[in-house]
This record gives sequence, C-alpha cells and structure tokens, in this order.
Amino acid sequence: MTFDLEYNSERTNLLIPEYGRHLQKLVDHCIALEDDEERNKMARAIVDVMGNLQPHLRDVPDFKHKLWDQLFIMSDFKLKAESPYPQPSKEELQEKPEPLPYPKTASKYRFYGNNIQTMIDVVLSWEEGEKREGLTYVVANHMKKCYLNWNKDTVDDEVIFKHLYELSDGKIDLRENGEKLSESSSLLRKKSSRNQSNQKSSHQKSNHQKNKHKNYRKKY
Repeated sequence: MTFDLEYNSERTNLLIPEYGRHLQKLVDHCIALEDDEERNKMARAIVDVMGNLQPHLRDVPDFKHKLWDQLFIMSDFKLKAESPYPQPSKEELQEKPEPLPYPKTASKYRFYGNNIQTMIDVVLSWEEGEKREGLTYVVANHMKKCYLNWNKDTVDDEVIFKHLYELSDGKIDLRENGEKLSESSSLLRKKSSRNQSNQKSSHQKSNHQKNKHKNYRKKY
C-alpha cells in the first residue's frame, strides 16, 4: 500500500497564509473552472467562507470589498470572475509608497518638542495686537513647562525668553518687556495634582470593588 503524501517543501507558497491551505486549493480549483457561471458562483461562495474565517473584519468599512481584493490576490490575479468592486492589479499592489519627507535639521532645544516651532510660526502669522501678545506668552509658558519636564529644577524666565528669541529668528523678543511667566511651582503643581486625582479615583474604584465583593460574600 502506498500513500500519496504532500510535504510543505513541495507545496506552493501561500499568498495569504491566514486562510490556510484548503482555501488556497479552493481558489486554485475556481481558477481552473471553464464555465463562467460556475466560476462566478464558486467565487462568491469562497468570499462567504473567507468572511466566516475572518469575523473581526465585519466591523471594517468596505468589508466585502476587502474580501474580494484578497480573493484576487490569492489567485495571483489569474481569477476571471465578476466582482461587484473594481478588480485590483498586481502593479497597484506592488507599487511602493512615496518616501516621507524627514526634517533635515533638528532643533538644538529638543526638550521643547517638534511642535513648538509650528506654534511660533502661528504667532508670527498673526497681526500685531493684544491677541498676538497673549498667544506669545501662552507659547512662552508652554516652553517653560516643557523645560521643567526635562529639568525638574527651576528655570529663569530670561532663559525661556532667550530661547524663544533664537527659535523665532529674532522676531519675538520678550527679554526687555519686564513681564513674568507663570511660577515654576504652579506649573509643576498642576501636573502633580492631576496625578494625585487619578490615583485617588483609582483607589476609590478599588475600594468600591472590594466592598462589593464583601457584600456578595455576606449575601451568599
């Protein structure tokens, strides 16, 4: 008695391994069908089976569209079937995305983050007036808060004003205004009070669950 055994080394590669070998064989059989009506009927049946194998995809927009695209991919784009959606092409699938434009120069004050330059540019785009002056001090206070997150010690306002002057290419100068920014203790206190409130709420929630468990045990 002889057995016709298949080894993985002799099998073709699975284009989408998540669906398994048996579904790949169904797709190959569907490609070999000569009758158009039978081929379309079997293609729709395969799509239904794929949907049952991937139930988490039902919440994805264009659920059926995704399954039909995967069916054509598994057939290596050889399947000739009537799809309710445009059939994808191999060239479209193999097309490489455009490279992302990475910043060529990095700020020497990295502790302020990358968004601080965008905020400064917004300030410079506003017209001179009270609103621009108020936004300028908002940005300066944000810089001071970022500095304190990086360095827990106190920081002089003159240092923040100097950095703001450099980052704005000399267009924003608060060094001689005489205004003061928010105190370092108040900026740090806001962060610490927020952490304490979160810890307090989690502690109350834990106590509530413990009391609920005790009441349950007393009842039964």
